[in-house]
Amino acid sequence: MTESAQKLVLWLIPLAPLVAAVMTAALGPKVLRERSHLPCWFGLAVSVVCSLLLLFSIGPQHFAEDSHSAPIATGYKWIEVGGIDVAVTLRADAMTSMMLAMVTTVSLLVAMFAAGYMHGDPGYPRFFAEVSLFVFSMCMLVLAANFLLLFVFWEGVGLCSYLLIGFWYRRPSASAAAVKAFVVNRIGDFGFLIGIFLIWTTFGSLNFADVLDRPERLVALAAAEPGRITMICLLLFLGAMGKSAQFPLHVWLPDAMEGPTPVSALIHAATMVTAGVYMVARCTPLFVYAPTALLVVSGIGAVTALIAALIALTQFDLKRVLAYSTVSQLGYMFMALGAGAAGPEVATLATTAAMFHLFTHAFFKALLFLAAGSVMHSMGDVIDMRRFGGLRRALPITHWTFLCGAAALAGVPLLAGFWSKDDILAVLSDASHDAAHRTYFYAIFGVAAFTALLTAFYTFRAYFLTFWGEERFPEEAGHHPHDAPSVMAWPLRVLAVCALLIGLAVGPTHWFASYLHHTFGLAEVESHGFHVPLLMASAMIALAGIGVAWLFYVRSPQLPGQIAAAIGPLYRASLNKFYFDEIYRAVLVTPLRTLSWLSYWFDRAIIDPTVDAVGKIPQGLSLLPRTLHNGLVPSYALVMWTGLILFVLFALGVIS
Repeated sequence: MTESAQKLVLWLIPLAPLVAAVMTAALGPKVLRERSHLPCWFGLAVSVVCSLLLLFSIGPQHFAEDSHSAPIATGYKWIEVGGIDVAVTLRADAMTSMMLAMVTTVSLLVAMFAAGYMHGDPGYPRFFAEVSLFVFSMCMLVLAANFLLLFVFWEGVGLCSYLLIGFWYRRPSASAAAVKAFVVNRIGDFGFLIGIFLIWTTFGSLNFADVLDRPERLVALAAAEPGRITMICLLLFLGAMGKSAQFPLHVWLPDAMEGPTPVSALIHAATMVTAGVYMVARCTPLFVYAPTALLVVSGIGAVTALIAALIALTQFDLKRVLAYSTVSQLGYMFMALGAGAAGPEVATLATTAAMFHLFTHAFFKALLFLAAGSVMHSMGDVIDMRRFGGLRRALPITHWTFLCGAAALAGVPLLAGFWSKDDILAVLSDASHDAAHRTYFYAIFGVAAFTALLTAFYTFRAYFLTFWGEERFPEEAGHHPHDAPSVMAWPLRVLAVCALLIGLAVGPTHWFASYLHHTFGLAEVESHGFHVPLLMASAMIALAGIGVAWLFYVRSPQLPGQIAAAIGPLYRASLNKFYFDEIYRAVLVTPLRTLSWLSYWFDRAIIDPTVDAVGKIPQGLSLLPRTLHNGLVPSYALVMWTGLILFVLFALGVIS
């Protein structure tokens, strides 16, 4: 592909969904109506084709150390003031092209599913306009060539998620969930913005080429001011914690289920939450010189993965189980990224392992959410697993596709999740060989292995509760629930095939790692071979978790109740999400509301009366003049005669 063609492709990837968003917003309500999905489909299809062209056109000739060999498309100078020089510039490398291929493909499949799921909704055109805008923002975030442009579309993704989570804004729960997501993300974004300011004051530039692609400069800075790089990395990670729902900023993501199910699939698989992982992976050349920050990244990831998995064990809302699964899997990715503290070579392996899991997770998590949406669509919007069961005969397409996604998530051998989780376990094992952090990464590895067991268990707990047992339908579903219609079934089938085969295609061949290792700023290392003991252990963990779930929910369904009664407080803690919302309400929300009420009272009772009193002083002083200057001629004549008499008396010396 020629250089001009590459530039055209770079611009088409984000512009196609942007044009679709504008067309749908302008023509949808009056012209397109029930066909409002067509511009979205077409725009995303163009983005998919262009992303695949970019993926296969970026070859070894673009993997040179010189970052200027990357395909770059410069639009216009945005800011040029003093030392700040920011242009709207798009840049692609191996990580970018891989990310774009995943984002656009999954988004297109979700949009196709949504045409059936959202059919008949009065906000149908608005939905597809917002979805198109969401994908545009995510593509621009991935293609951004500098930190400021990345931050702008980082906020754009946040705005779109707010609009889509609160899509059914007449529901108080949906509006509250949208506000919660927006507010919690502001905490992380504040740290991210401060980190960007610190990057500019440190490097004098916000361009990735100047900050990330100059290893000799980073070495010198790390030697001179190691604390500054650590602070920058911690602030950037704070932004990732909010966007990718890491402890303690994870509380917004489960509530995001209030949006339509296709929105959940988009947020959890292709957009929003993947942005934080992508940003940290993109900044690996910077993080590798801040091992303390990487230890924090890995530790927060481990805590998040474990807590979310423990909560998912007891939830009965099918979508909420999947939501906590996403939080846990994101923690897995950050555990891998943090392993880079063991050195530059391990950092490269860690980044490719995290991005590989992000890549495979996108397909099987989108599949699981869409299959859950199909269940919800068939069950009359009921998603509580206690109210239905035995659906495998009534919903055969949904059943086998959900099973494919569940098996991939659980890490069943040879499926997508098996290969990417093994890579993460392998890189954590490599990190534990580092003498300086051996004990720390042994602990992280233990958490990762235990979380993998929990993941297999709660995933198949949801599967067995939904599709096995006695056939039961809620009243809302009617007497004959229907399976997914064709427009919803085909995306499920395609994603199921991806969940089964995509890991096998790029995992054992090491194609993914070999391709991604050439991302700018990553050290050149060879992909590690197979860790046969880890592969066997990973397979045994997955099968053990599935086996226990089968025992509990198929063979002996009375066991879960007995165990829950035996460990009552622990069970209730998990069921109530370890009371994080209640703790936040007591520690943050209630004090802030009290402070706001006191501020309101002080404003009304003290400030307002004081200001009003000060305003009345001139009014009081003007009382006599206002009495005299009343606009009546006799009054003016009286004043004149009074003045004249006083003047005559003064002249005669009567008064002095």
